[in-house]
Amino acid sequence: MRLTTINPATEEPIQSYEAMSSEQIQHKVRASKKAFVDWKKDYEKRKALIYDLVFFLRKNKTMLAEFATKEMGKVLKESISEVEKCAWAMEYYADHGSTFIHEELLNTDARKSFIRFEPLGVVASIMPWNFPYWQALRFAAPCLMAGNTIVMKPSSVTLQCGLELEKAFLEIGFPEGAFQTIVGSSESANHLIDSDVSAVTFTGSTKIGASVGQRAASQLKKCVLELGGSDPFIVLDDANVDKAANGAVKGRFINCGQSCIASKRFFISKKVANDFIEKFIYNTSRLTVGDPMQIESDIGPLVNKEALENISGMVDDAKSKGATILLGGERAHSKGYFYKPTIISGVKPDMRIATEETFGPIAPITIVEDEKEAIKLANNSEFGLGASIWTENLNKAEALSRQIESGIVTVNNVVISDPRVPFGGIKQSGFGRELSRYGMLEFVNIKSVRFYDNLIHHHYVE
Repeated sequence: MRLTTINPATEEPIQSYEAMSSEQIQHKVRASKKAFVDWKKDYEKRKALIYDLVFFLRKNKTMLAEFATKEMGKVLKESISEVEKCAWAMEYYADHGSTFIHEELLNTDARKSFIRFEPLGVVASIMPWNFPYWQALRFAAPCLMAGNTIVMKPSSVTLQCGLELEKAFLEIGFPEGAFQTIVGSSESANHLIDSDVSAVTFTGSTKIGASVGQRAASQLKKCVLELGGSDPFIVLDDANVDKAANGAVKGRFINCGQSCIASKRFFISKKVANDFIEKFIYNTSRLTVGDPMQIESDIGPLVNKEALENISGMVDDAKSKGATILLGGERAHSKGYFYKPTIISGVKPDMRIATEETFGPIAPITIVEDEKEAIKLANNSEFGLGASIWTENLNKAEALSRQIESGIVTVNNVVISDPRVPFGGIKQSGFGRELSRYGMLEFVNIKSVRFYDNLIHHHYVE
């Protein structure tokens, strides 16, 4: 089976790859298990190599960024920022990883009690196309520092990005097998899950994530799922409308709207709705849609034809049910999978944009009476990844943040991932956490150890 990558800006093929066989995948996993034996023993060596990778990423950020832009279409300046963010995350874990997994002493009836944090082994990583470096390395950084090894299956859309990462690890001097990339389809992902790996991490759609989780759980393999989102963007009466309107552009249109934590449902208080909408439209209309390889472009193409057709279908559905197109609402160019940044008002519950994840440059606006209605609508979703609240009253913001059903809440800024802060969702947005200390602890054995001088008689109940 051959896999061909397509440049979404030109619709032209980039390169073809031969999918790896089940035996080739098994071979990589065996190599990873072999590397794990020594890799887990030497924390200082791991730390030094991670710092070398940080240097490599910063030195080669433009080269790596160009692969991402050609394969999935994000504008070059965003691809460069993505690589820079990867370097930050790797550096963060090299700086703090030892603290995160340092043995903890406990006070019990034993002579000595402590907790050890030990790596699990080989972790299978199944990653998406929308942030081909960041998604891979934000997981890899804590996983490797903890002493695990990795076999990653990148999306078939961004195969070269995945292969460039494997090449970088080898060039820097990581042991063969510490980080490997496999080339394949969804069938290859199944082969990887079924192989002799100890755990699985997946980032992608809810439907596929449920299948991955089921397959991993049936084999009693630890699993972390980072899935879809339909993040609410709530603007209250007392918000700074200028800041909110600027944040709305960043929150909705970064990566052409193809982000799990993008702002996807806009709930605006009627008191400030006209002012916000006017400024949001003006800010959005200034975005440049064009060749993603040009540094001045703000919006590139959607990832493929299917994504373009899905977004067009959602807009057509909204129009047919009475929505008003305030801006955009059509393809941007005759060639390439470009779609104009779109703002829609008059959203109704029966519209696709009200319930489905809008993975593209569409901003659906709902005007609400008050904060109570905003919270009710925000929580009326199968997703629970992130949310942003805009208000100058921080006491109110804190109270409302406790009512939002999500893994992340941001006040007066858009939701972003940060290596210092846990990242993940609830409901159909998945389970488990990435980033921070909590992301590091997902793939370790939390081992309790106790020493006794004499047998102590307890009631021996589990």
